Amino acid sequence: MAQIYFYSGARDKLVAACRLCAKALQQNMRVLIYTPDIALMEKMDELLWTFSATSFVPHCSAIGKGNEQIYSVSPVIISNQIHSDQGYDVLLNLHDQCPPLFEQFGRLIEIADLSNQDSENARERYRNYKQMGLHIQHYDLNDSVLS
Repeated sequence: MAQIYFYSGARDKLVAACRLCAKALQQNMRVLIYTPDIALMEKMDELLWTFSATSFVPHCSAIGKGNEQIYSVSPVIISNQIHSDQGYDVLLNLHDQCPPLFEQFGRLIEIADLSNQDSENARERYRNYKQMGLHIQHYDLNDSVLS
């Protein structure tokens, strides 16, 4: 059963996602970043290279075909699909709905920014997980968890 980590109050959701990916890599975890939005995939791809002035998060994007060998060794994949056989420890959800197959991951990370729409979508996902009887660990990013 997946451990669910909810981070709320992000000033910039994608930068928070980059920082959480970097923390997961420090713990030798492999991360699948899920979003069905191709434009968001491209933005996240760029940001993982540039969000820090002194480092980057090694990753690849599953937008194109023919990169299966790279996917198998990359510690972070950005994808618009989730398959049950990918071998990733962490699923970082950037979609506004609960992701499919999340229970097959050791950890599920949800991030909510300060916008009304994103906060409302996150509250709905939170309620869904609670209705499933899942335990959720919540962190308020205003308390500088990622500093």
